[in-house]
Amino acid sequence: MDKRIKWSLKWQNRSMPRFLTLADVAEQLQINSPAAYALVRSGELKAIQVGGRGQWRVEEKMLEQYIEERYAEASRIIQESRSKSV
Repeated sequence: MDKRIKWSLKWQNRSMPRFLTLADVAEQLQINSPAAYALVRSGELKAIQVGGRGQWRVEEKMLEQYIEERYAEASRIIQESRSKSV
């Protein structure tokens, strides 16, 4: 089975692990790994460092919160553009 299909099924069935790697985050957001890392380093996406090598992990609920915030920001931008054009 294709990795994306497996991932999608896990996500839909809510059997995702609590913590996601930056590669997992990148895949979900359809961005590259450096972009996911930049989101974490900027503080836009909350994450923690774990293990002796300080690998970043993003809690699933933090990713969901980030996505919701992006939707809210997009709605705000659309409303502002509509009010300027009227």
